[in-house]
Amino acid sequence: MILVDEPLWPARGRLWSHLVSDLSYDELHVFAEMLGAPRRAFDRDHYDIPAFRFQSALWLGAVLLPSRELASRLRAAGLRRPKHLY
Repeated sequence: MILVDEPLWPARGRLWSHLVSDLSYDELHVFAEMLGAPRRAFDRDHYDIPAFRFQSALWLGAVLLPSRELASRLRAAGLRRPKHLY
């Protein structure tokens, strides 16, 4: 399942969301490509997507979750890649 949090994270003059999969990175990459997110937006275990792509992510089927729940689901799926390991 593809999961997204609200665009609340400020960076580079924009607000950003996190886009993850609780199934596989392959699922995530395919979804991100359909969304039009460039591969360079992939950061270890998630895509950073700008606020202008948020509604499109929901329209394509991403499930909106609070950030903490999104991170919890990512860890439970064994797909979390903490910064300190990379």
